Amino acid sequence: MARAWTLTSRPQGMPTMDNFALVDLGARDLKDGEVRIANSWLSVDPYMRGRMNDVKSYTPPFELGAPMQGGAIGEVIESRSDKFKQGDTVQHFAGWRDEAVLPADQVQPLPQIDVDPQAFLGQLGMPGMTAYFGLLEVAGAKEGDTVFVSAAAGAVGSTVVQIAKAKGCRVIGSAGGPEKCAWVESLGADAVIDYKGGTPVVKALGEVARNGIDVYFDNVGGEHLDAALAHGNQGARFAICGMIDVYNSGKATELRYLARLIGMRMRVQGFIVSDYMDRAAEFYRDMGGWLKDGRLQRNETVFDGIDAMPDAFLGLFTGGNTGKMLVRV
Repeated sequence: MARAWTLTSRPQGMPTMDNFALVDLGARDLKDGEVRIANSWLSVDPYMRGRMNDVKSYTPPFELGAPMQGGAIGEVIESRSDKFKQGDTVQHFAGWRDEAVLPADQVQPLPQIDVDPQAFLGQLGMPGMTAYFGLLEVAGAKEGDTVFVSAAAGAVGSTVVQIAKAKGCRVIGSAGGPEKCAWVESLGADAVIDYKGGTPVVKALGEVARNGIDVYFDNVGGEHLDAALAHGNQGARFAICGMIDVYNSGKATELRYLARLIGMRMRVQGFIVSDYMDRAAEFYRDMGGWLKDGRLQRNETVFDGIDAMPDAFLGLFTGGNTGKMLVRV
């Protein structure tokens, strides 16, 4: 019998296992136009924490007691649609479960790029598109810019590092711990800050960005955002992707250098990747080319089994992943 994770209660602060329940899904026959998919790979992403709150946002909150959603890759095992046949590998948004029944128009074939299927949940999926459009469109990064990237060892941040290098930028990353910092350096970063190393981020950034920064790609908020404000050059552009620093606490770090926005004429813009979905062809064209040229690397942290979904998700908030966090069903 198929199983799915549900949210049983809304977390206060960091979620715990008490907020989740793994339930059996009742079996039913397919309707015309539907497909049944055996999920192979499931994604967990920081934005899902916001969906656990009952607040109005850009995406609806998870319903209590209903199967949760997220990115997934799987194989069609039954089809009553002309669009898909048994054996097709597809992507969709009915994750957090081992089997999904969906209308065919909610399912997409994988793009024709020679990578492992799970890459379309990471570097060649939503996190990669977030990195690509956030860096190049929102922040307008260009050759010669100095780019600062927080959470540079994560799925989005590590892709930002590599796209920025492909575009001829100088890149400074921030990651937690020597192992992650070494990996970010291996991606081509010109300098890496270990935010767990004991030196305040604002001081560490000043030591490696003597001439300031032109672009900040923010995944974290908090003291990283404050450090970027402290060292932003005139006309610096900030792309605000996520603020994992406040997802569980709800309390933002004081921004001591916020007033520099005025004198330095900085631009700060938040964005959602869905704003750019109609331009996916651009993303696949460029990323496919960089992949073929050997300019893209990726890493994955994999948990095995549907039972591991909450643990994988919670690991996002404790630095438990290098690259994309995935669950292999």
